[in-house]
Amino acid sequence: MVKKKLNEKELIEAITEAIQDKKGKNIVIADLKDLGNTICDYFVICEGNSPTQVSAITDSIWEGLIDNYGHKPFAVDGQRNSQWVAMDYGDVLVHIFLPEVRAFYDIEHLWADAKLTTIPDLD
Repeated sequence: MVKKKLNEKELIEAITEAIQDKKGKNIVIADLKDLGNTICDYFVICEGNSPTQVSAITDSIWEGLIDNYGHKPFAVDGQRNSQWVAMDYGDVLVHIFLPEVRAFYDIEHLWADAKLTTIPDLD
């Protein structure tokens, strides 16, 4: 049951807060809306320092959105090894990486034409 329908901005803010709750770092929001023919409107990209932290960030997003808003993702992939977890919230896709995996795939630069917004780390 959906408690509150979130718009994209509110969804991204809730996801960002859940990432920061578990000390996720290097958060980047990629706005893909003006690119056309994309699978979603936004990527939220972040990293955790270990598979345990990547898993904790994933759980924080999942639980925060379910508990507070009644929203669960359409799909979650990558939890088995927690090196790169992708969470599909429709118009918003969340990517949670280990730093070395993020550097290897470099997805924010694959979408070089997207508007990128960096969210400062809390510490």
